[in-house]
Amino acid sequence: MVAVKDYPPRFTPEEYFAWEEQQLERHEYIDGEVYAMTGGTINHSQIAIKITAMLDSHLDGSSCKTLNSHAIINILETDDYSYPDGSVTCDKRDKNNTQYIAYPCLIVEVLSDSTEAYDRGEKFYRYRRNPVLQDYILVSAKSIAIDLYHKNDAGEWVISNYRAGDTVELKSIQLSFPIEQIYRGIGFE
Repeated sequence: MVAVKDYPPRFTPEEYFAWEEQQLERHEYIDGEVYAMTGGTINHSQIAIKITAMLDSHLDGSSCKTLNSHAIINILETDDYSYPDGSVTCDKRDKNNTQYIAYPCLIVEVLSDSTEAYDRGEKFYRYRRNPVLQDYILVSAKSIAIDLYHKNDAGEWVISNYRAGDTVELKSIQLSFPIEQIYRGIGFE
């Protein structure tokens, strides 16, 4: 994520949405400032497509929506907005909003070298303040590896590390799948 330098130092949320609609690239909006989203690798793109397609297929016919990296999430109780690589909302409060969702039960981030520390740290700190969020999935684009943060019944975030041969369990949407399913056809250097 890179701060945009050639624009006003601070936007209101309304100014951000009006400005963002005119941009060719996507920008996150954090604490009144816009940040350009960095490009990803081919692996990043393929993995993001495979996992969102799998989520969408699993939820077909339900009242849940699966969203890709073009959908904005409002960081609940803030004026901050970000673009995860994938998300799912099953909350009725998100049904009629066409600009963003605010109540995801699941968020996916495919890791890249430039954003991994932010995705694991500050971004997760912001996301986990949402009482509806249950699963935060960090997917490696460099090896077969998924780190899943799941909020248990006591409200504590528990991490599960999945590697080759493991079955990933997403309790938020009652889905289990072999980790290799989202890495089919992916080559690693």
